Amino acid sequence: MHVLIDDDLGRLTLRRLWPWHRLLARCLAPSLDQQLADGVRPEASAALAARAMVLTSVRYRCGLAASLRRMLAASASPHARPRPMAAARSAGAARQPHVPLRRDQIAGSASELDGLARCEGTGQPVPAQGVAMVSQLLADGGGPLYRAGSREDLDTVIQRASQVLTR
Repeated sequence: MHVLIDDDLGRLTLRRLWPWHRLLARCLAPSLDQQLADGVRPEASAALAARAMVLTSVRYRCGLAASLRRMLAASASPHARPRPMAAARSAGAARQPHVPLRRDQIAGSASELDGLARCEGTGQPVPAQGVAMVSQLLADGGGPLYRAGSREDLDTVIQRASQVLTR
């Protein structure tokens, strides 16, 4: 597999993507996602290019869309209880970890979050930056979906991600 990478002179060159690039992209996923969300071009390095390929795949994007929809459904039901997970018989029934959602914020932005889910769930190509922004939004336990004291405003984050995804 080959990708376009910026060379030392700022030109795009075709480079081979080796298996260790994909492994590195997996190991450094949170850091690479943050860089991509901040606007670093995937062509800046082979690891960023490999991560961008994963982020923009239909499978990954459909998973993000499903996560957004599950989060919307969970926030709409104030008394939702964690479902038991499959566990070994000797361990008994385990419970899924419960992450408190900011239901009021999510309810106020439900239509915008649903719009993000629809955009992610399509087969149309989208920029890696937008997908990384949505991934960061869902994964950041200290972010506006989960904490009242978050430094970021949920509506602002959703608006930025929507703008990037619909370019």
